[in-house]
Amino acid sequence: MKKYNSEHEWITVDGDIASIGLSAYAVQQLGDITFVELPEIGATADKDESIAFIESVKAASDIYIPIGGEVVEANEELEDRPELLNEAAEGTWIMKIKVADMSELDFLMDEAAYNAYTETL
Repeated sequence: MKKYNSEHEWITVDGDIASIGLSAYAVQQLGDITFVELPEIGATADKDESIAFIESVKAASDIYIPIGGEVVEANEELEDRPELLNEAAEGTWIMKIKVADMSELDFLMDEAAYNAYTETL
């Protein structure tokens, strides 16, 4: 099941590995994405900490990790083709992490709650 944080990142978990990406709402707000700075493999971050960076024609923004963990993979295809996020935001992961604490997932929104949240913005 996909979960979301208030900074507009999504996360899915398979075992103890989580894939993280940007929500369609975030990508729509950013406009055409021109650059993605991926996190380093082995980098660790706590929940809600900035771990990567993204630029678009409209803005530059940090990417926040929805739950704590260690980066085990980064989607290197985004270095050459950042527009993949515009084409399929909800299906394009940015990084994969080894989850530090599964209980942090309990504090994220499901899709219905996230959609309701974005309607208030």
